[in-house]
Formats: sequence, structure tokens, C-alpha cells
Amino acid sequence: MTSFDVGRICVKLSGREAGKKCVVLDIVDKNFALITGPPKLTDIKRRRVNIQHIEATPERIEIKKGATDEEVAKSVEKAKKTTFMKAQVKP
Repeated sequence: MTSFDVGRICVKLSGREAGKKCVVLDIVDKNFALITGPPKLTDIKRRRVNIQHIEATPERIEIKKGATDEEVAKSVEKAKKTTFMKAQVKP
């Protein structure tokens, strides 16, 4: 399996959200993961994505599997990674 796990912060590589950061909420199967921004923080909605379209970063936050957007936002603030999440990267 890949280095994707629940709470891993990733960068979207393709689509209109390319370069924005997101958080993995669940691994659906070997090809797909459930992610969220959350929308208030990075404008990425909760959705299922192909794992080839995201790249894992070494950063991670503590959340439970399938957490709500509010829980993810609180966890990001608690881990003091708000500015890290808002910063865009060139994919």
C-alpha cells in the first residue's frame, strides 16, 4: 500500500484544485481515497479522488476515520498547521 493514511496532509496534483492541500479522511480501496480541505480553509470539498491525483506530504494531523469538516478544521488549528494548509504549492 502507499503512504496514505487517515490524517495525512496531501497536495492535489490535477484538476481545478491543483496545488491546494487536503486531508485524507478514509482509504476507499487501493485506487481511491476520501479527502476534504476543509472548504472553509482550502476550498476543497469532501470527495473521493484517485490516489494518483494526490501526493502525500510528511505532515499529518490526528483525526478519526470519516471525521466531519468541522472536526478536521479544529484538528488543523490544534496542530498549528493553518498557514501550512493555506499555502499553495506548484504541482
